[in-house]
Amino acid sequence: MSARRRCLILGLAMISSMFCRSAMADDCFEQAGMYQGVNPTLLRAIAWYESKGDPRAVHRNANGSVDIGQLQINSVHFTALAQNGVPSRALTDACVNIYVAAWLLKQKMVKYGNTWSAVGAYHSETPNKRDAYARGIQKVLVTWGELPTAR
Repeated sequence: MSARRRCLILGLAMISSMFCRSAMADDCFEQAGMYQGVNPTLLRAIAWYESKGDPRAVHRNANGSVDIGQLQINSVHFTALAQNGVPSRALTDACVNIYVAAWLLKQKMVKYGNTWSAVGAYHSETPNKRDAYARGIQKVLVTWGELPTAR
């Protein structure tokens, strides 16, 4: 792992813990979005789609992996996070979970651009799963009045 990436993750953990002591989860969406350059409303939509915003949500997947927190951070990321000072148990903290999700989404945006493919890749890079997930997030945003329907 590159030194730059390690610094980014460590900075993420430090900033998250600093803000989490005094901020409510809603502020964390704004702050994490601003920090990573991702839309906080999109982060909120992902949280709603994944867990209905439940910071205590845990889901055990058929493949043996586990998703933790309101943005359902998958255990596939645990090793990299732990190597950079973010233990998996920290993901039960609402703000840490939001900051990690923002970081993961930003990685997908770097890879795919600011596109629905990037949003879908937050869940899976398998094209049919990626696209279905992106449509699910779009539906949440349309329901909230945050995204116009296609004509």
